[in-house]
Amino acid sequence: MAPPNRITRRSDFTRILKQGVRVGRRDVIAHVLVPSQPELVTSGGPRFGLIVGKSVGNSVVRHSVSRRLRAAARTLLDDCDPAALVVVRALGGSANCSQPDLERQLSSAMSTAMRRIEATV
Repeated sequence: MAPPNRITRRSDFTRILKQGVRVGRRDVIAHVLVPSQPELVTSGGPRFGLIVGKSVGNSVVRHSVSRRLRAAARTLLDDCDPAALVVVRALGGSANCSQPDLERQLSSAMSTAMRRIEATV
C-alpha cells in the first residue's frame, strides 16, 4: 500500500474505531469514517489501516493475512470515497479464508458501510 493510502498513527486508529461505521462479515470487520470536513484530509485517496491480532494465528500466519488484506484493499482504492478512512480488523477465520472470498467480504463490508454513511447525511 502506498504511503498516502496508509493509516499509521494510533490516534487515527482510535478515532476511526470510535466514530466510524462498523460492518462485520464472517472473517473481517470494517470500520469506515468519512470526515465531515474532507478538505482537512490529506490528498491521495482513501486511507486504510489493518488490525491483525494473535487470534488469527502465529506471526507467519498474521503476516500472510496482512499481505492478503492489503492486496484486497488495493482493489478497492478506486471505488472508495477519496476522503474515507478505513480500519480492517481480521478475525480468526481469515487465516483459512481464500483470497477471492476475503476480497468479496471486504468489498461487501465497505459497500454496506458507505451506504450507511450516505443514509445518515
